[in-house]
Amino acid sequence: MAALDQAHSVVAPSPRSRRIAGALVILYALITMIPLAWIVLTSFKTPPDSIAYPPKVVFQPSLEGYCNLFTTRSRQTPEYIAELPEPATACDEIVRSRNMVIAGASNVIPRFTNSIIIAFGSTFLAVFLGTITAYAFSRFRVPLADDLLFFILSTRFMPPIAVAIPIFLMYRAVGLSDTHLGMILLYTAVNVSLAVWLLKGFIDEIPREYEEAAMIDGYSRLHAFFKVVLPQAATGIAATAIFCLIFAWNEYAFAVLLTSGTAQTMPPFIPFIIGEGGQDWPAVAAATTLFLIPIFVFTILLRKHLLRGITFGAVRK
Repeated sequence: MAALDQAHSVVAPSPRSRRIAGALVILYALITMIPLAWIVLTSFKTPPDSIAYPPKVVFQPSLEGYCNLFTTRSRQTPEYIAELPEPATACDEIVRSRNMVIAGASNVIPRFTNSIIIAFGSTFLAVFLGTITAYAFSRFRVPLADDLLFFILSTRFMPPIAVAIPIFLMYRAVGLSDTHLGMILLYTAVNVSLAVWLLKGFIDEIPREYEEAAMIDGYSRLHAFFKVVLPQAATGIAATAIFCLIFAWNEYAFAVLLTSGTAQTMPPFIPFIIGEGGQDWPAVAAATTLFLIPIFVFTILLRKHLLRGITFGAVRK
């Protein structure tokens, strides 16, 4: 009995292996989080503290970076500032301490809104089209299916910048430059190949017998798809949506080439946040922190689906 109590599966990790693996995972997580933590800390520094050497870990927190991010400022004489009424907000007080006044709002809110519209719009379209296409490849006999799937995947082989100039010329000819629709269609076209390949694997794992039983009960093919397949493929759809959103949210090359004002997103906007005498690093860090929040929240909300989606089909019976 003692020997049976001490026996364990040959494929199960030993307690020591689990501890070592856990320590390595924690160490890796801490190392990868250091740059993010430093960006957040920099957003609460003053411009002199942000470029201090050696770098300051302990400092007096300031909202100057966020004030500079959301406002435009103009320099005034001390006499003019002294004649102004008392500061109405904390940002007014911070800006006046630099002998400046707030001239108006910056473009960060419109650029942030553009990122949300374009990224989430293209993600929805890519996942929608990818789900339908993957279902067709998985359930129907498509002539030259393997060749078509390879052709779809081949659109991801080349870097996006390789086709940037032809796309720029095409968009300028059809009037889609610097438009939300143009960027949504472009990101959808880039992401749909990834969505098809990921979702086909998930749908292949769903037994056909489920749909056949539903159709025997009177469901049409379309009803069986919505009532049976989609709920079963929810984890794969969520995982695919996260990958597509990350690409559309972070994409820089197309955004900087095809947009300049109306549809400009945050990635090309952040590097051009200029302060007095050069780069305003606290404002840049504040913009980066703000830029990280939606994708972070979206991933946290779907984290269970993401974990299940990545491991779905890893073990076959």
